[in-house]
Amino acid sequence: MSSKRISYTVEGEVQGVNFRSFTHKQANSIGITGFVSNASDGTVQGEAQGSADAIKEFVGHLNTGPSAASVNEVKQKEMETKSGESGFNVR
Repeated sequence: MSSKRISYTVEGEVQGVNFRSFTHKQANSIGITGFVSNASDGTVQGEAQGSADAIKEFVGHLNTGPSAASVNEVKQKEMETKSGESGFNVR
């Protein structure tokens, strides 16, 4: 199974609405590793690694977000995979 890694930025009303804990829960449920953090510009950013299908599903969750969030856009770009990473962290 080939692995894929992306960096992502979620724009909109995404801070103060439990977006990071939502992202953490979704990532764990589909086997994604990586991290999520709040950025100083009001976006939520991070990296995610998993199978192509899992990444696609994960990005779908990012586009939806928790019920209190209002997602305007999810930007993503592929990057090199990291070996030895375990779990998904909230930073």
